[in-house]
Amino acid sequence: MAVVRETNLGVGNLRRGKVRDCYQLENYLLLVATDRISAFDVVMPGGIPFKGKVLNTLSAFWFGKTGNIVKNHLVSTDIDEIISQVPGLAGQEELLRGRITLGLRAETVPVECVVRGYLAGSAWTEYCEKGTVAEASMPAGLERSHKFETPLFTPAIKAESGHDENISIGRMKTMLGRGLSEQIIETSLALYNSASEYAATRGVLIADTKFEFGLIDGRLVLIDEVLTPDSSRFWLAGDYRPGVDQKGFDKQPLRDWLQKLTDAGKWNKTPPGPELPAEIVEYMSGLYRKAYKILTGKEIA
Repeated sequence: MAVVRETNLGVGNLRRGKVRDCYQLENYLLLVATDRISAFDVVMPGGIPFKGKVLNTLSAFWFGKTGNIVKNHLVSTDIDEIISQVPGLAGQEELLRGRITLGLRAETVPVECVVRGYLAGSAWTEYCEKGTVAEASMPAGLERSHKFETPLFTPAIKAESGHDENISIGRMKTMLGRGLSEQIIETSLALYNSASEYAATRGVLIADTKFEFGLIDGRLVLIDEVLTPDSSRFWLAGDYRPGVDQKGFDKQPLRDWLQKLTDAGKWNKTPPGPELPAEIVEYMSGLYRKAYKILTGKEIA
């Protein structure tokens, strides 16, 4: 399958994220999930076949499953329906099929809402260094990949360097106000718990995930992507062993390969990223497709 690294659709105002090309229309957004992949906040050259379609289609799957918990920005992912709303896209059906979302425009809440069911990733790093997670004290002696008795809400923001910075809930409340913050925390935990219950029926653990929210006419809505391998750590329940790092369906294998380059003095985690070898590209593509199939029961087309 051909890799789609970027698009130029000729409609709206284009803003490129690390993965998505976002076109701002008068009342809507067009989000196109490309096959770009980033790690350590650097976009790698080339791309990962099927990645954009997995992110877009899996997000739509979860938006459908969680609409009873909180409204979301999704209008449609059907290319024919989208073209009826945005006729300027006619003729680009094959490029966009499976990777485009028509969404409502929202005022983005400037906090990334992370929910953690297990001690992993940056939370494990912080715990090892300070004995805390998101600046909250934790019991001593916890193992890597430890399962929390109840999931933890750990907000983050984009620091000046562009990296995510974990912050305290108190700081979040100062930024957003107590009422909105408490609504976001309650909603994030409800989303995580509901998704985890479903994923368990598919033999998958959601170690942690990141939600993003916006406001439309003052109403909280779920936006961007949701519960994808880019925004979540998915582990196979049958392989879970506390005390060690887990193999999953996220970008960790790519991060591990890049870290080896850094340790060898061949890359310093700044742009440009290194060319990815064919075996890493193929492996990562397989992980994305496998995650989609396990969670939905369908093959990505």
